[in-house]
Amino acid sequence: MADIEKKESKYDSKPFVKGVKTLEEAGKEAPKLEGVPTGVEGLDELFFTSEIKDGKVQRVPLGGIPKYAVINITGVSDTGKSLLVEQFAVKRAGEGERVVFVTVESPAPFVALALKERAKAMGFKDLSTIDKNVVLIDAASYTVLRESMQTLLDTLAYAIRTYRAQHTVIDSITGLYESKEMMARAIVRQLFNFMKKWYQTALFVSQKRSGHEELSAEAAGGYAVSHIVDCTFVMSKKLIITRYDESIYGRSIGEMVRLFRIDGCRMCGHDTDTHFMEIDDLGLIKIGPSLKVLRKKEG
Repeated sequence: MADIEKKESKYDSKPFVKGVKTLEEAGKEAPKLEGVPTGVEGLDELFFTSEIKDGKVQRVPLGGIPKYAVINITGVSDTGKSLLVEQFAVKRAGEGERVVFVTVESPAPFVALALKERAKAMGFKDLSTIDKNVVLIDAASYTVLRESMQTLLDTLAYAIRTYRAQHTVIDSITGLYESKEMMARAIVRQLFNFMKKWYQTALFVSQKRSGHEELSAEAAGGYAVSHIVDCTFVMSKKLIITRYDESIYGRSIGEMVRLFRIDGCRMCGHDTDTHFMEIDDLGLIKIGPSLKVLRKKEG
């Protein structure tokens, strides 16, 4: 019995009082809930908050993704993940806000080319505002930024502080733990906590293995990734090859259907349907009607 008490005493510690707050105390430190327009047609309308009017709860559109949210965007290759975050970066930069864009897959000059193409497709004639408001961190070219999390965080802090950035994009977080997926949760947790500390609205691109079920939130590194972040966007594609597919999606055999779903959001209300999604010939993402709407029309 004495031995057991000695072992337990090793872990005895004083309560960490700073970690205990009432809802009222914590609420005084909470930021205002507001929407950040994404530049993606049909997406901003999918988030809402609520108000009580005349004794009834009513939905109030948020007008964008929740400010300061950390959002995971997952899907297999060629589902539009990079296009979506590029549109977001261009939209916010075009509105005069600084965006730190961490490129892990493609070197910075090629990402710069893609962002300029996205800006022109979105109708920006003068690219000078976007040029000065997007700050690239080239983790694709410099191994130390991929292999040393502390170096990456220090570099992010420098960029956010120097340029007074409000938004961060990482494309992709999966590239930060390739060949070491057992560390995925720890790496994503560090990045999540960092974004909260620096009050960033952040988008993380997360690659899905081809063997994963397309409409699940799972990505390389496992379910742990989506469990840490505030919200997950699931992007998928489906080739119509059977009559059953035709009846479900309302498209002809041989067509490619792209789908989009918000898989939970801790910070506010959101649409829970699976939606059609399109990538137009200029490379712009557009969120369309839900499958539920299609089924009702057919009914």
